[in-house]
Amino acid sequence: MGNSEVGHNALGAGRIFAQGAKLVDIALASGKIYEGEGFKYISECFEKGTLHLIGLLSDGGVHSRLDQLQLLLKGASERGAKRIRVHILTDGRDVLDGSSVGFVETLESDLAKLRENGVDARIASGGGRMYVTMDRYENDWDVVKRGWDAQVRGEAPHRFANAVEAVKKLRENANDQYLPPFVIVDENEKAVGPIEDGDAVVTFNFRADRMVMLAKALEHQDFDKFDRVKVPKIRYAGMLQYDGELKLPGHYLVSPPEIDRTSGEYLVHNGVRTFACSETVKFGHVTFFWNGNRSGYFNPEMEEYSEIPSDVGITFNVQPKMKALEIGEKARDAILSRKFDQVRVNIPNGDMVGHTGDIQATVVACKAADEAVKMIIDAIEQVGGIYVVTADHGNAEDMVKRNKSGQPLYDKSGKLQILTSHTCQPVPIAIGGPGLEAGVRFRNDVPDGGLANVAATVMNLHGYVAPNDYEPTLIEVVNN
Repeated sequence: MGNSEVGHNALGAGRIFAQGAKLVDIALASGKIYEGEGFKYISECFEKGTLHLIGLLSDGGVHSRLDQLQLLLKGASERGAKRIRVHILTDGRDVLDGSSVGFVETLESDLAKLRENGVDARIASGGGRMYVTMDRYENDWDVVKRGWDAQVRGEAPHRFANAVEAVKKLRENANDQYLPPFVIVDENEKAVGPIEDGDAVVTFNFRADRMVMLAKALEHQDFDKFDRVKVPKIRYAGMLQYDGELKLPGHYLVSPPEIDRTSGEYLVHNGVRTFACSETVKFGHVTFFWNGNRSGYFNPEMEEYSEIPSDVGITFNVQPKMKALEIGEKARDAILSRKFDQVRVNIPNGDMVGHTGDIQATVVACKAADEAVKMIIDAIEQVGGIYVVTADHGNAEDMVKRNKSGQPLYDKSGKLQILTSHTCQPVPIAIGGPGLEAGVRFRNDVPDGGLANVAATVMNLHGYVAPNDYEPTLIEVVNN
């Protein structure tokens, strides 16, 4: 399925790079992951300390994959890890809600086999991804704190003897995404795996955005977003480096792709004044990911980035309009100011509200996005500009699970099975506006055109030829 970060990388870079999951697959298959500086750094704790693995437990393949965790557990135990604790985050967003029980059962079976071979391996804590640990863009630090309290301090409102029981019980009042935090305790009611001095920690998600905040809490000495209470002296590595500009984390198991020469960099250096805007949940996509996983400006005199704070402390179906109109207004004002040659925005409603599975709210969300797009296109009409409208992936266009013939699936009680994940359909692209020359049309010789073709297309619309190693442009000029 499509993915927001990879999608924006491709949109901005004009080329397709081996990304998170693929890089990790290659490193695990070749064994190179165990030869790198990151693994050597954490393995120095194996003799006396515990290896803690924190991440999303599912096979969704958007943030993490269960088979990668399984290989890492096997590889680490074969290379000296004697005590392992896994801190799980349940999914239900990129996979079917309710599937978390099966993933936990699979993991428990694997850990039992490790114990048979003399490795003290257990699940130590858990919680739902949207309520525990996996916040992004500093939207709600309480999410990270709930995870910290369970993972580091061994404290949570719910205590269980095993994780399968925990997930089954907590699912009675919440779905997988929003399970409250829990810790696993021994017969003396003592948490079995809080992070202590001398331990090693690996966050095993390959996708960056929902690991950055935890990485800051684990790594920054001057961290002040919440009271950590306990700050153990640990060796921490990410599966990948989650922010290249911030060098976060400083140690990682797999080196990231080197994304250079992005379209944004080319255009700014050629005098194209740029404005980028979204609300918090997608602001990083039109800046950091668009610019090749790079923070900050290429040239602050030529660029302006505007972040509108997202709603905090509620699920997106509660306020499905999100900040679409505010984004539309910012874009409209930037266009009408005539200070910029490119205005780049992400309107996140269809994706973020689509993830909640609330169909009525998603209708409201899409209407709000429509209003924002109209506001922007009306402004483009006024200044004689050109618009390019596309998406990084699908979501809201299909909200139900389907069988192979396309028919909706129903659960045992006869209710539709709701689809909360991204979809696999190609996304549309529309190009138009009064500034578009009469002879410009879509080429018919790029049948497999995708997001990576958009960069060359936009560069052409600005009047520039794209670098020859970019994916080809989608447009051509014909003389009538």
